Amino acid sequence: MDFADLSVGWEAKASQWIQWARTPGHDSYWRFHRDQFLRLLPPPGRQTLDIGCGEGRLARDLKELGHRIVGIDSSPSLVAAAREFDPSMDVRLVDATALPLDDACADLAVAFMSLQDIDGMPAAIQEAARVLEPGGRFCLAIVHPINSAGSFEEATADAHFVIKGDYLHAFHYADAVERDGLTMTFNSQHRPLEAYFTALEKAGFLVEALREPGLPEHAIVTGTGRRWQRIPFFLHLRALRP
Repeated sequence: MDFADLSVGWEAKASQWIQWARTPGHDSYWRFHRDQFLRLLPPPGRQTLDIGCGEGRLARDLKELGHRIVGIDSSPSLVAAAREFDPSMDVRLVDATALPLDDACADLAVAFMSLQDIDGMPAAIQEAARVLEPGGRFCLAIVHPINSAGSFEEATADAHFVIKGDYLHAFHYADAVERDGLTMTFNSQHRPLEAYFTALEKAGFLVEALREPGLPEHAIVTGTGRRWQRIPFFLHLRALRP
């Protein structure tokens, strides 16, 4: 089912996501994605805001690395799960487009695989800019727009990658995935790169670094997986609030 309101879709799939996200070694997060993203982050500072923290796996890892975390998410079930796993962590049920936080209260904001799941993405980026102090950084990871717009025609190493729809305009999609006996439906919105960069520009951010990670060698299970070394899975970005 495709939900018009992305937050409703994620709340509906919360129990599936918790199992999917917390199975070690199962998701790309454990196998390679987390470490690729962490290399983009500055060291721990005054306060780190985790926008769209979900059940809290990245927030917990950042806390272990010395970050003082405030996690926010719009899903009551995921916020409850994050609090239950680590009652000492500050996790709040909050709309990312209207943060109940003071101006310039943080020096780092991260949005790890959450902006494509927020209907009001430009407003969320504007809010991230507001709560960051001058010189603060905003680091994000999203499904690469080329990935959400198209697909490989078949599961072979040399398969053609085809965009059959409309890359340049936004659309909601539901991606149902089954792996190792677990299932998860990702309710997200495709947006072209320009949409994200326009939102960053209007919020006053200056992009410092951009990465397009593909599948690393150690994560390849079969030879057919090499098709994902030709097309990026994700887009990683670090921006400065001047």
